Amino acid sequence: MLDAGIRGWLAIDPKGLLGERTFDFVNILRNPDAVTALAPGRFGRQVDVLADSAGLDRHRLLKWTLAFAGLSAAWHLADREPADLDLAVAGLAAAALAR
Repeated sequence: MLDAGIRGWLAIDPKGLLGERTFDFVNILRNPDAVTALAPGRFGRQVDVLADSAGLDRHRLLKWTLAFAGLSAAWHLADREPADLDLAVAGLAAAALAR
């Protein structure tokens, strides 16, 4: 998204690529910060809200969340940065998938 001022928000996709729709929702589960994302019970509630409101397959959303959180953690660790949030979100997704 791009803030175009008076024109409002514009959707941009300069390469015209199509991707997995479910992936676009993953960052909602890890934002805005660790305190919020990891608040007790929030993850499960957010997954349910996203799945119901956007018509997403819950299992697929959890798998994309686990994949992206794992990838993000790997990037952070490769840069010698903490990956605590991503590892915690990956753990929540993995636990939800195991149920």
